[in-house]
Amino acid sequence: MYTILVVSIIGFVVVMLFVNIYFRVKVMKHYKILVQNKVEFPAKYILNKKKIEEEVLPKYPKFEKDILAFCNNIQNSVQMASVLIALITLFGAVLMYYR
Repeated sequence: MYTILVVSIIGFVVVMLFVNIYFRVKVMKHYKILVQNKVEFPAKYILNKKKIEEEVLPKYPKFEKDILAFCNNIQNSVQMASVLIALITLFGAVLMYYR
């Protein structure tokens, strides 16, 4: 049991590292396009799709695809990281309890 938990925690940390790198590459691709074209919006809108659709997309209709992809990638990254951190914490707590 102990070995399985340790290997699982190490595996989740490695997965979290690769997920971070994967989404960082995807986000930076769209971020570069938005910065080059001077598309600006508040950071608080990134996690609020309704605000993006109401206030940002009408200002920059040409970059709708990049704006939505940028926001979706950040949202997915945050969600996956949250799940992986919760799993690492849970398995760590179980490991501490059974040790």
